[in-house]
Amino acid sequence: MSAAPIYAFDAYGTLFDVHSAAARLSGRIGPAWERLSELWRTKQLEYTWIHGAVDRPATFWSLTERALDFAIAASGATVDDATRASLLDAYRELAAYPEVARVLRVLKERGARLSILSNGDPDLLERAIDSAGLVGLFEHVLSVAQVRTFKPSPLVYRLAVEAFDVVPGSIKFCSSNRWDIAGANAFGFETLWINRLGRPDEYPEMPPSRVLTSLDGLLE
Repeated sequence: MSAAPIYAFDAYGTLFDVHSAAARLSGRIGPAWERLSELWRTKQLEYTWIHGAVDRPATFWSLTERALDFAIAASGATVDDATRASLLDAYRELAAYPEVARVLRVLKERGARLSILSNGDPDLLERAIDSAGLVGLFEHVLSVAQVRTFKPSPLVYRLAVEAFDVVPGSIKFCSSNRWDIAGANAFGFETLWINRLGRPDEYPEMPPSRVLTSLDGLLE
């Protein structure tokens, strides 16, 4: 009898739509909401990479707040203190992509072992999972807080190996972030790039094992 497949999912951008917070408040932000959201996400990731590279621990939430403040200043959007607070509240309860709950439930029913492996803080992940109706689906919810750095550090990917007590190649790692797929490939995971937006490939020397347009491809 073959072993149950093991999946580790990135959270932000893979399970949860990082742009849903600004979209929810687009009427208050105005036409610049999309630029604000893109800058917010871009700077959030940049800050995690820099803090990881120079070994300066920080919480994901503090970097998310800092990135929002940069995005507000750089986007030209008019965002008052109340709207800023609402954006942060909305980020704590991001919308899951439409197929996520259904696909995860089917995978679990088929016997797969599911986990999250995320840059997010533990309390932030717990709230996101709850608000998206995904409670009870994950065997492990693994946060970088355990190792005080961020992806793509090998220390982060090792969390999944240790949690499931398997070799890296036994884990199917799913992420919408191509840089994350590159890091996971270098670590030794089987990698599935969820390329929802049809972006061009990067990092050809660290290719994904498969490219999917949504999580639905996991059921094929």
